[in-house]
Amino acid sequence: QVQLVESGGGLVQAGGSLRLSCAAPSVSGRTFSMHIMGWFRQAPGKEREFVAGITSSSSSTKYADSVKGRFTISKDNAKNTVYLQMNSLKPEDTAVYYCAATANYYGDLRTTQYDYWGQGTQVTVSS
Repeated sequence: QVQLVESGGGLVQAGGSLRLSCAAPSVSGRTFSMHIMGWFRQAPGKEREFVAGITSSSSSTKYADSVKGRFTISKDNAKNTVYLQMNSLKPEDTAVYYCAATANYYGDLRTTQYDYWGQGTQVTVSS
């Protein structure tokens, strides 16, 4: 079982930046390093959507078109943590952001079935 704990959400003005963190304190570094990690978000009244993903060794990343060029996902296996750096934030980025993990990778970070999920962290971007 992989427990995921997100942090770093908050209220920011449009054009600002936030960095979300997702820690996995319940597993060893070796186990964490074997997992693919993803960030998803869900806005009020909308379905959850993929934001970004990264492979276990950080060799490959993928982003939703809506965040490409503004968001960066990174993974620190030594700290059992994955990050989402969010720049040039827009009001439409307002959502609850969730971290997810899986040890099973089938070649597409967007559609891979993620097995473990965090509790979410609220990001609110004011105009």
